[in-house]
Amino acid sequence: MDKRVNFLFIITDQQRADHLGCYGNPVVQTPNIDGLAKSGTRFDRFYVATPICMPNRATLMTGRMPSLHGSRHNGIPLSLTATTFVDIMRAAGYDTGLIGKCHLQSINDAVPKIGMPEPDSDLILPPEHLREADKTWRLHGRYDQELPSTWRDEPDFEPTLPYYGFDHVELAIGHGDQTFAHYERWLKARHPDPASLRGAQNQLPGNDYIAPQAWRTRIPEELYSTSYVAERTIAFLEQHASGDSNPFFLQCSFPDPHHPFTPPGKYWDMYDPRSISLPPSFHSGERPIPSQLHELYDERALNKANKDGQRTFAVNEREAREAIALTYGMITMIDDAIGRILSRLKSLGLGSNTVIIFTTDHGDFMGDHQLLLKGALHYRGLIRVPFIWQDPSLKQARLINSGLCGTLDLARTILERAGLAGHNGMQGQSLLPAVEGKTTDHDSLIIEEHQRRGYMGFKNNFRARSLITADYRLTLYEGADWGELYDFCNDPHELNNLWDDPKSKNLRAELTEKLARKMMELTDLSPLATHHGP
Repeated sequence: MDKRVNFLFIITDQQRADHLGCYGNPVVQTPNIDGLAKSGTRFDRFYVATPICMPNRATLMTGRMPSLHGSRHNGIPLSLTATTFVDIMRAAGYDTGLIGKCHLQSINDAVPKIGMPEPDSDLILPPEHLREADKTWRLHGRYDQELPSTWRDEPDFEPTLPYYGFDHVELAIGHGDQTFAHYERWLKARHPDPASLRGAQNQLPGNDYIAPQAWRTRIPEELYSTSYVAERTIAFLEQHASGDSNPFFLQCSFPDPHHPFTPPGKYWDMYDPRSISLPPSFHSGERPIPSQLHELYDERALNKANKDGQRTFAVNEREAREAIALTYGMITMIDDAIGRILSRLKSLGLGSNTVIIFTTDHGDFMGDHQLLLKGALHYRGLIRVPFIWQDPSLKQARLINSGLCGTLDLARTILERAGLAGHNGMQGQSLLPAVEGKTTDHDSLIIEEHQRRGYMGFKNNFRARSLITADYRLTLYEGADWGELYDFCNDPHELNNLWDDPKSKNLRAELTEKLARKMMELTDLSPLATHHGP
């Protein structure tokens, strides 16, 4: 197995596993991604470390759980002092590139107020540089490199390189037709007035949808962010093929199919919402309905749901069908873009020496339990994501691995394929044996959750932990005297909560102990001792 291979790492944003043909979806058209699965290994039980963008992307980069790398929720940047697997590849001579979305730093200028500490007025605060546990935090470098204001106020701004290990960076920050950064400069070079193309206020006529955050963008297909990411990815590949002797690690990161739902051109009405089937859990009804769902359903009934934000809310049938149809359009556009990239990779003669990886940062409820977007409810539509590994050295094709694994394993797996060891404190396991058809070594996984803003009846800064096994999910919520326990084998859509079922008392105790032991296993091993001690 040649260890000096190239890597093309393709990641989408907020995409469920079952929103691909190769994962059993009979409607959405994804022939190019399906082709990767046909000639590689598809993982059927691949789970995120947390179902939130920044912390899970930080886990991907570091091979460490959010509780260790510190990016517990959106709004907390990954430390610029963190060691990423891309740092290690760069040090080993790899050319490292990032095209598209990064989201290891905040992408929203709003200053948080809710859920922030309220100092005691009777006590004297420490000096500014002593208010965090790490007093060097403010000395690391710039943590505003993905903020809209930075790109707006500094016309020639460029990220400080290497950026988390990447020497070549072209960013598309944001979502839908609101994306900015390098993409916006590219767009301005191709259109005299890009602002006239963006947003619901400028949308094309013919939008009959009522789905929240859905508008018919004026940005044409060839100028949309998906096309930008594909074009610049191809440009990187062409530059490498022109004579660079170093292997490359290239991350091709699409901002879609994240909301707002703005697929351009033909992708807008490619799928008819009326023909979209609702998820099996939409009308089945939980037994009993968890209190968090009661809160969301009550908000919908009282017309108090925040449908313009990022957190989950309850939807009706039409809203769910329309959101799914528009998401399918975005996914098919991405698949078409991937097709162009893979075709160029092959024509450049790079295909025989490039490992291609496909995944996403987390899922979306997409109508599961009448919900949309994401939130602190660890239903599998949110936490189970696609993971496909196509390797030119793989002798077998069309492999399906049903072992437990997840985002936490990616850093170690990529490094091992490159013949490189990880850093001290890196967690997870190499999936290389599993890529070749062997089992994974996980008997369970942990999903972490930390929400700064309280909702669904929880207080600010509430936390949750889930244990995932092959057969069950157990979830504990901070401050709640109840939890969730689902049997995947007999209840695949997570409708029957066994938490208070007398027959499940022993199972609940067994899984709770397993959760505690798994959390203990995932405590930090960094730094190592420097001396013997007394």
